[in-house]
Amino acid sequence: ASPARRLLFLPGTYPPNLSLLLSRSQSAVSVPRDFEGCSTLRKYLGQLHFLQSRIPMGNGQDAAVPVTWTEIFSGKTVTHEDIKYEQACVLYNLGALHSMLGAMDKRVSEEVSCTHFQCAAGAFTYLRDHFPHSYSVDMSHQILSLNINLMLGQAQECLLEKSMLDNRKSFLVARISAQVVDYYKEACRALENSETASLLGKIQKDWKKLVQMKIYYFAAVAHLHMGKQAEEQQKFGERVIYFQSALDKLNEAIKLAKGQPETVQEALRFTMDVIGGKYNSAKKDNDFIYHEAVPALDTLQSVKGAPLVKALPVNPTDPAVTGPDIFAKLVPMAAHEASSLYSEEKAKLLRDVMAKIEAKNEVLDQFMDSMQLDPETVDNLDMYNHIPPVLMEKCAALSVRPDTVRNLVQSMQVLSGVFTDVEASLKEIRDLLEEDEAQERKLQELLGRVPPAPASPPGLAEVSKECSKYLELHEKASFTNTELHRAMNLHLGNLRLLGGPLEQVRAALPTPSLSEDDKQVLQNLKRILAKVQEMRDQRMSLEQQLREMIQKDDITTSLVTTDRSEMKKLFEEQLKKYDQLKVYLEQNLAAQENVLKALTDANVKYAAVRKALAEVEHKWNTTVQTLVASYEAYEDLMKKSQEGKDFYTDLEGKAAKLLERA
Repeated sequence: ASPARRLLFLPGTYPPNLSLLLSRSQSAVSVPRDFEGCSTLRKYLGQLHFLQSRIPMGNGQDAAVPVTWTEIFSGKTVTHEDIKYEQACVLYNLGALHSMLGAMDKRVSEEVSCTHFQCAAGAFTYLRDHFPHSYSVDMSHQILSLNINLMLGQAQECLLEKSMLDNRKSFLVARISAQVVDYYKEACRALENSETASLLGKIQKDWKKLVQMKIYYFAAVAHLHMGKQAEEQQKFGERVIYFQSALDKLNEAIKLAKGQPETVQEALRFTMDVIGGKYNSAKKDNDFIYHEAVPALDTLQSVKGAPLVKALPVNPTDPAVTGPDIFAKLVPMAAHEASSLYSEEKAKLLRDVMAKIEAKNEVLDQFMDSMQLDPETVDNLDMYNHIPPVLMEKCAALSVRPDTVRNLVQSMQVLSGVFTDVEASLKEIRDLLEEDEAQERKLQELLGRVPPAPASPPGLAEVSKECSKYLELHEKASFTNTELHRAMNLHLGNLRLLGGPLEQVRAALPTPSLSEDDKQVLQNLKRILAKVQEMRDQRMSLEQQLREMIQKDDITTSLVTTDRSEMKKLFEEQLKKYDQLKVYLEQNLAAQENVLKALTDANVKYAAVRKALAEVEHKWNTTVQTLVASYEAYEDLMKKSQEGKDFYTDLEGKAAKLLERA
């Protein structure tokens, strides 16, 4: 990593956000060699990314300033008026720092070292794929590819150590080791490239020698474990050739290890003891015990590597890594315009979805209206288990007036008595008048003359006139009295029922009689109606979620840091967040056809049950209305009965006087 630094900003006074960035850039010059140093570099990288999207500081742009770094191989300073060069150098140092931390780790936990090496590979990969390679020698495509494979090789080494310590299966360990070899072979190819050799100079030979030593060493480890697998499978001839190959490769590694530190030499000697012992033992056993043919190595299947590591991606705009955007309030007009375009994309998405929802809702509403199925009343069996409140109220009112029926009967009996007395008096008067008239005719016949009928005496004429009047009144009242008695007889039984025990009232109300098949049909219909409602509720919920999600969706911050050429791609990626909701809605809408088909079939079976329930419900309502009407008629009956008694009492007095006069 480059220790030298440059001037990114000229001396002077800066706005608060630029002052903060300047402070961070100074912190990024010589970061501590720990995780905090990595965090500092990542935060600074993110803020640089936020800055370049707002201020024209790129190559040839108006606000570009000179950026100077020291090239790592030659030690020369390199200057570019391009903020992307600053980002590239920070990325390079981030990868270098992660690699140093991975190498410095004491291997207390292989995962820590492995993660550092993968992060280093990620930084170099992002640098190689997103920045120009012409900035400096150490940022050429070949050098960065070399760095990436060196990092991945070391990360795979960490997992190899762990798998060996965990006593994993020999074949798995062999494949992991073979992948280490593959990564280092890629690195070696990059080192052998003429361009790389000229760029690296003298260190190219040292690096190549070290990488080749590692290739032979880990190839030896891979064949050692392939020999152990052959031993487990009792393939003793294969075991010998694998151990022999491992021994040969280890010898090559030892030759290339001259000049390496003592720790490396010690590791090679230990490995030689292990592989040499394994080979000698295997050869001796096969020569004296098993006598299996030893195949040629090239006749055996080669060991394919198992890549268990990858370059961990770098995201310079991840707020969890970069911290808050210190330039958040600086939103370019282009970002506002792009935000409007994105809003239109969201609106289009919502319109498309709502068109489908409304079409399905219209079909559903028309279908349900034609069915005339109300989920609340389709199953009204529960109402037959209770006396309706209006009837309970009447029963309660009669329970505190136990003499209701008796009073009504007595009142009607008194009325009947007076009625009879009046009728008898009027009949007697009429009989007297008819008798007088008959005697008068008889007298005239005896006298032998038939003169015109003599005028009745004035008093008798008045009696006759009044008698006719009273008879007419009595005849009219008689009809009313008959109707009153009929009404009383009609309501009397109901009043006795309402005044009796509640069990009798409940027993008098009609109840449906359904078979088990009928009940099953009803339950099935209720279940499907519940499905229809569930479908409606889910649809409304998903629609509401979609609306809220669209309303809260603001990607202005992302638009600020995105190049105009990448806007369409960003829109597509951002709109993918709605895919899951759209899938749920599509499933809901697609289910409607099957649900309505099932409802149609259930409704056909329900027709007979529906008719029977409707008839019982009609009878129930009629009975309840009749009982309520009887209660409400009681007061009217008592009133009319009293009026009848008053009328006949008066008429009785008049008839009595008229009878006396007659």
